[in-house]
Amino acid sequence: MSRLLHRLGRAAALRPWRFITVWLVLVGALAGLAAVAGGALHDDYTQAGSGSQQARDLLEQRFPALSGADARVVVHAKAGRVDEGALAAAGARLRTLPHVSAVDPAQPSPDGRTALLTVRYSVQVTELAPKETVDRLKAATRHLDAAGYQVEFGGQVPENVTAPGGMAEGFGVVAALVVLFLAFGSVVAAGLPLAVALAGLGAGVSGVTLLAAVTDVSTTAPTLAVMVGLGVGIDYALFILTRHREGLAEGLDVPEAAGRAIATAGQSVIFAGFTVLLALCGLVLSGNPVYMTMGFATGLVVAATVLSAVSLLPAVLGLAGRRVLRRRDRAPGAVVHADSPRVRRWAGHVGRRPWPWLLAGLVLMVTLAAPALGMRTWPSDASSEPGSNTVRRAYDLVAAGFGAGANGPLIVAVDLRKTDAGALPALRDRIARTDGVVSVTPPLLSPGRDAAVLVATPRYGPQDERAPGVVDRIRAHDLPPGAEITGLTAAYVDLSRSLSDRLWPMIGAVVATSFVMLMIVFRSLVAPLKAAAMNLLSIGAAYGVLTAVFQWGWGAHLLGLPHSVPVSSLILLPMFAVLFGVSMDYEVFLLSRVREEWLRHGDGRGSVASGLAATGRVISSAALIMVAVFLGFAADPGLVIKQMGVGLAVAVALDATVVRLVLVPAAMSLLGRANWWLPKPLARVLPAIDLEGAAPVAGTPEREPEPTRA
Repeated sequence: MSRLLHRLGRAAALRPWRFITVWLVLVGALAGLAAVAGGALHDDYTQAGSGSQQARDLLEQRFPALSGADARVVVHAKAGRVDEGALAAAGARLRTLPHVSAVDPAQPSPDGRTALLTVRYSVQVTELAPKETVDRLKAATRHLDAAGYQVEFGGQVPENVTAPGGMAEGFGVVAALVVLFLAFGSVVAAGLPLAVALAGLGAGVSGVTLLAAVTDVSTTAPTLAVMVGLGVGIDYALFILTRHREGLAEGLDVPEAAGRAIATAGQSVIFAGFTVLLALCGLVLSGNPVYMTMGFATGLVVAATVLSAVSLLPAVLGLAGRRVLRRRDRAPGAVVHADSPRVRRWAGHVGRRPWPWLLAGLVLMVTLAAPALGMRTWPSDASSEPGSNTVRRAYDLVAAGFGAGANGPLIVAVDLRKTDAGALPALRDRIARTDGVVSVTPPLLSPGRDAAVLVATPRYGPQDERAPGVVDRIRAHDLPPGAEITGLTAAYVDLSRSLSDRLWPMIGAVVATSFVMLMIVFRSLVAPLKAAAMNLLSIGAAYGVLTAVFQWGWGAHLLGLPHSVPVSSLILLPMFAVLFGVSMDYEVFLLSRVREEWLRHGDGRGSVASGLAATGRVISSAALIMVAVFLGFAADPGLVIKQMGVGLAVAVALDATVVRLVLVPAAMSLLGRANWWLPKPLARVLPAIDLEGAAPVAGTPEREPEPTRA
């Protein structure tokens, strides 16, 4: 494979405009096709077999008017009571809006100062354009504003309005340019990785839009895909560019340096991208369509950035020539140091005293991970939004006027083909006596009189940690055959538990497949085990920091949140998949260089210092770029993306510092030759993969390492 990649890189550098033209045509064609044939984004949180899903299915079959999306118009009088005539006029106007099937009679609060109008739609929220729909709600209730009332909007439709983005991506691009310029001292070298990454990102995002035309793609998936794609795309181009500069420093001409870079670092990029794709494939085990499409969408973008790194980058390197070097390094006879003497000295220091550094690093990582033991996960709702958001103001008005539980009523759907209608009064009484229930409405019969609905108002808001207990108590003691609970709170209970249950199988599958891949590539049992353990440490520390920042509230206000919030259960699976894949990227690039040195010299401790010195600067630069990109997304108004950005930034920062600069050199120095131990039966059956040019491209035989002490 290295020979094929060598020819690809050399050909692209020799004929750059051919490759660049192909990429321009490809990106343009995909963008045009996506604009014409691309699909809309839809969230599908279907939880097959869950109680809330069974109840929702029953509503769709027997109560069509209750099965669509809803919106809440909350009207509050700053003084006095809300006028009933004004509410009736608003209801009449709301009924004329597109897709509105009904508007419930206005529900006044006990003090009359707040009123609630529930607008019901004939279609699901995924079939509506939330922003345009909310604009119509505002227009229909403008007379209430003019009359001096405070009007806010909540419910499914307003809560699905996505704030305009672009700031996070812009911040990441600017930060990447600054880091790249400081690392390379050349404007050309700084711009190339970014340009190549953006080309891959453009192709990948167009692919996501086309994917949405044939299947449901989550509204969050493109943002996650851009976040990950921008970070890894710049990193992949950066690793190849660094190897290319090393070749130029050794005296190679531009095409040969590009060919060597693609044959070595490019091969590592392909393998690293493949490990990210394997980790993302773990989202299939979630059983939830949203997470599956998150994995597919992000995988498309990652694959596109890998392709741009190994085919477009050598072409632009061919155009750039020696301008990728600093001006002083272009002079004939200039000596360019590929590795970092400072990092080499540090690695040697850690290698001479491995036990203290290993224990110190482990204590730090375990301390950071400890808060995760008390992590409480829950999907985000309107109470997590800042006070400037209308859905948060609507939530607060409803809680103040009707009680916190009115923001998450429990809908009990009863199939009267399985339960006699005469049991409904007793069912209502039992639910009303359940601890944590404030009130229960009289039963509402379906048009065919073969189903009934009761609405129970709990005492607690959806995000209250006591709310799941109310759902559990009703399910355990009160429900007859054919009855189940749905509604926001019940659906969130089922979703959170389903995702938590599936997290560990996904972790096991991702770790196992990554271990097998690393074992094949590095022909070792110990190195892959160490890599998996280190990656799990960094991910655990990220979960712990998320718990402290958001659940304990140690940084919630700095991130624009009004109060502490649980860690969103929606991020656990995708965050693990992305983090494990990204951490493996750095592990691959470091271990490949360490193994290269080991194969050359057989010096266990020296190979670690040499490999770290050769990759330390580029890994640190790549990590700094990725941290900047992820922190940019931490400013996103959406809680899911905000928490994902913080978690990914923390994990990458820890992985590139504590793990790569302390734990890895300490552990590998202690293990010495055992790092590369592989039982002979396995060695005979495993394929030999020459990653990162451990064997020379020209085909000279690999030299067995001489036996030395670790």
